[in-house]
Amino acid sequence: MKKIAIITDTDSSIPLEVAKANNILLVPIMVQFGETSFRDIFDINNPTTFSRIDKDGKLPTTAAPSPGQFADVYKAAFALGADSVLCFTVSGEISATYTAALNGCEFLPGKDITVIDTKSLTMQQGFMALAASEAVSKGASKEEAIAAAMDVRDRSQLFAALDTLKYLAMSGRVGHLTAGMANMLNVKPILTIRDGKLDMLEKIRTKNKSWDRAIELTREKAKGKKIEKMCIVHVNVPEAASKFESILRSKIECPQKISIAELGPGLSIHSGVGMVGVVTVYSH
Repeated sequence: MKKIAIITDTDSSIPLEVAKANNILLVPIMVQFGETSFRDIFDINNPTTFSRIDKDGKLPTTAAPSPGQFADVYKAAFALGADSVLCFTVSGEISATYTAALNGCEFLPGKDITVIDTKSLTMQQGFMALAASEAVSKGASKEEAIAAAMDVRDRSQLFAALDTLKYLAMSGRVGHLTAGMANMLNVKPILTIRDGKLDMLEKIRTKNKSWDRAIELTREKAKGKKIEKMCIVHVNVPEAASKFESILRSKIECPQKISIAELGPGLSIHSGVGMVGVVTVYSH
């Protein structure tokens, strides 16, 4: 049986211990303050990141891993005995990571490496990598593992509530005037992923109502289907994530285990502190 290695980048939001337990190798998104670069979740976390943002008054920049970084992880996978590699990247619509992962293959000519643009991010991407890993552990071929991952993507959904538009405004992704007015009105946008992009779905006036709406959208999407997997994602607010889980369980029939994952700085600097959401995988 061929040994297949699973690789993904840190925009998947898979916690380090979960990646290790599932034999998934992570390639870090790069976060740069001035001339200094940090590896997302390996060298820098959210508390450090947002403390520095508040001090400096500006956002760091983020960058895709270099092709060489991907090549190094590919080499590590083969050194560990892999016969082939499956690499799942964050959506090519929001990052150059997919292109870098493809270019990294050129460092290992003749090696069996397949790069998949997940057209997703955070734990939608994470659940895809985990599905491929689970399939491989059960003896699946590379093609079967890819199919398992794509099936999960087609059955998954993210609904998240932003707590502030401050960081989106700093990034230039919304106008400063619009962001300022939204903050005055205490608007809490609902985000989802559409066509590989993070999309603002609705604008809600208060945090409680935005949480309720994210849960309501999750329930509507289920439409009587069983929910197979759930992960609460957040940015630097573990207590709020736990509270959100309690509300979620009171309103939806949830799996016994709901995982919790924090967006790494590679994603979180755009959504900002306080974001809470849920990624759900529904049954067929």
